[in-house]
Amino acid sequence: MSENLNIPRHVAIILDGNGRWAKAKGLPRNYGHVEGAKTVEKICEEAYKMGIQYLTVYAFSTENWNRPQDEVDALMKLLRNYMKNCLKTAEKNRMCVRIIGDVSRLDEDLQVKIAELEEATKDNDGLHFQVAINYGGRDEITRAVRKLATKVAAGELVPEAVTEEMINSCLDTGDMPDPDLLIRTCNEQRISNFLPWQLAYTEFYFTPVAWPDFTKEELMKAVEAYNHRDRKYGGLKEE
Repeated sequence: MSENLNIPRHVAIILDGNGRWAKAKGLPRNYGHVEGAKTVEKICEEAYKMGIQYLTVYAFSTENWNRPQDEVDALMKLLRNYMKNCLKTAEKNRMCVRIIGDVSRLDEDLQVKIAELEEATKDNDGLHFQVAINYGGRDEITRAVRKLATKVAAGELVPEAVTEEMINSCLDTGDMPDPDLLIRTCNEQRISNFLPWQLAYTEFYFTPVAWPDFTKEELMKAVEAYNHRDRKYGGLKEE
C-alpha cells in the first residue's frame, strides 16, 4: 500500500449482489447471504489494518421485510449466527460494534443478542463497526424529528432553536463522523435510503463486483479512487 494514500476515516458500504452472485452459480440466494457475511468479517479486518477507523455496512433495510418470507427468515437466522461470530471477532480484534436502525421490530431474542454484543464491545479501541439492521434513512430522520418534537411539546425546546447539530445528534450515528467514502457493489448506482443525511458530502464509489467477491484488493481500488477526488471543492482533481 502506498504511504502517500489518504485513508478515509469512515467508510460506508452497501453490500449488494449476494443473491445475484448465488443465482449466477446455480445456488440458492441464501447461500449468497452466507458468503456475504464471511466477506464482511474479512473486510472488517482489512479495513482496520488499512487505517480506516469507522466502517458502516447496510445489512437489512426497512424495505427488506417485503422480500419472500423464507428469505427474510433465513436472513434473520444468519443475523443471529453473525451476532455470535461477531462477538468472537470483536474480542480478537478489539472491535467496537454498534447496530443502527430500529431494532424494536426484531424478535426479542435478537434484540437481546444485539444489546449483549454492544455492551461487551463498547470499550474496545479497535475498528468502530456499525451494522445497519432494519435501517432506513427516512425512518431514522423521522425518529429524530419525533425526539425533537417531543421536546418542543414538553416546552423544553422552541422550534426556532432547532439546529442541524441538534438533528444530527438525534440520529443513530449522532456521535460519529460522517462517511468520507460510500462503496456500493454489484453495479447499482443509488443510495437506496442508506444514510441520506450523513452522505451529504460523501464521495461515492461503484463497482461491478458482487459483495461475496469483494476483497482487500477491491477495497484498495476504492480508496485509490477516493484519493483522486478533490475533497475541498468536490469533483475530480485537475491533472
